[in-house]
Amino acid sequence: MTLIKQLSPQDEFTGFYLLRELGLKQTNGTPSKDYFDIVLGDSSGQISAKYWDVSVTDKETFFPMALVKVRGIAHTYREKLQVKVTKIRLVDESDGVSLTEFIRSAPVRPVDLVHTIKNAMASITDPDIAAVVNFCVGKVEEKLMHYPAAKTHHHAYFAGLAYHMVRMLEIGDFLCKQRPFLNPDLMRAGIILHDIAKPEEMISQYGIVSDYSVQGKLIGHISMASSWITEAAIRTGIDLNSEKILALQHLVLSHHNLGEWGSPVQPQTAEAVALHHIDAMDAKLQMVEDALDTTPETEEWTPFIRGLENKAVYRLKI
Repeated sequence: MTLIKQLSPQDEFTGFYLLRELGLKQTNGTPSKDYFDIVLGDSSGQISAKYWDVSVTDKETFFPMALVKVRGIAHTYREKLQVKVTKIRLVDESDGVSLTEFIRSAPVRPVDLVHTIKNAMASITDPDIAAVVNFCVGKVEEKLMHYPAAKTHHHAYFAGLAYHMVRMLEIGDFLCKQRPFLNPDLMRAGIILHDIAKPEEMISQYGIVSDYSVQGKLIGHISMASSWITEAAIRTGIDLNSEKILALQHLVLSHHNLGEWGSPVQPQTAEAVALHHIDAMDAKLQMVEDALDTTPETEEWTPFIRGLENKAVYRLKI
């Protein structure tokens, strides 16, 4: 089977793929014709595709998250690789393929990631901070096993959120040793809590986000997490005016740094400054890694990466 990462312009191919996205659209001609605007996916990445002259039967047959067998031709459109689908059908049992083969996932087993997060929680020595973290994680603990960290930008795959947390915890532990003025309890808590409401912000299946929830659209994960901290304090009898609660809320509310990035305030504690840069570094490096991993090795440049100010990354030959 041809992996998406292996496709080059003018390649004719046949393979099994996941219909990550499927939209019915119409051409601009007269009379207009229906066509499918598709995103095909496999474990190596995803690619835009078009299937022209859609029939009534096709509209009733195909749906998002379905596994399909595709015959197509790869070509370049507006400097991006795209696929023209010439034949498509649903997968059946005789094909011997399963959904899990076509889903990108974290490179570490979800159970190991969650175990690492729980160990970090157990290492928090302050009982109030530990109580807040345990309460908030308890709201989404089951979803940590499979939720992505984002819809598209970074760690956008199965168990991506837990993987993001674990990588940040590793960086945070290093910085606390290098910079003793940082409070390890607050660093670990901030890392675990900063995106803890993402599973309630997004609607996801198999690590693929189909939409944002009503709460996600109207409130967002930053405000939700801050509210959870308040709720945790009330439930556990911690003074809402204590500096511990204030510090945890500030960590969550400031971790995106700027208002246009979603933060109502900028980082103004040592741990908040560190958290923002740990988060940004891990996210941006993951964007680079994902782009390199999903770009054919024959290509010198990755596609433009939105999270890196729409810059492409060059693959050094060293």
